Amino acid sequence: MNDPDLVVLVVDDDFYVADLHRRQVDELAGFRALAPVGTAAQARRVVAETAVDLVLLDVYLPDGSGLDLLRTLDTDVFVVSAASDPATVRSALRRGALAYLIKPFSADLLAERLRAYLRFRNVLDDRGTLDQEAVERGLRILHSGDSKAGSPSRAATERSVLDVLSPDVELSAAEVAERVGVSRATAQRYLATLSAEGLARMRLHYGTTGRPEHRYSGV
Repeated sequence: MNDPDLVVLVVDDDFYVADLHRRQVDELAGFRALAPVGTAAQARRVVAETAVDLVLLDVYLPDGSGLDLLRTLDTDVFVVSAASDPATVRSALRRGALAYLIKPFSADLLAERLRAYLRFRNVLDDRGTLDQEAVERGLRILHSGDSKAGSPSRAATERSVLDVLSPDVELSAAEVAERVGVSRATAQRYLATLSAEGLARMRLHYGTTGRPEHRYSGV
């Protein structure tokens, strides 16, 4: 089962920068960027009319402050701005920004933050209830970036388990174990870790009898 891409809106009055960020978003698996907008009024209209998951929001807009707009947006927001004074950064975070990126920043940094956001969303999934551990884990993922996902030290077996997962197909631990060539218990352990880190999705499948089965897919 392939989940829809997360929808991102870039709000920046610099057309070149806005289009650059749009293209960088579109290059990442799991994301889809809308056409950028350059004013607060346009941003409000798009968010009101379209299901937007994340806004990349500049502070300096021609018709108002991005920080004032931030207060009114009922969606997740990364502030991306050349403003680097502590007061602005604190204000953005206080008003609800999930991240603050100071321009100019590299494409790698944006990609890292977006991948971390995707994992954060995977952990704080809408399809189930959360416990405190899940909330803490999601926040750690969001604020530590994507270093875990790209770590060269990731165990070879864990990488093999991750490689057999696809967003389009749900597998049981036994099916993953057979494809990787490990025991079911080993596969289950790695699958639990990957799900906890937001690198895989877990869904309970309820059959006609017995306990529900854990089914896993990629992200």
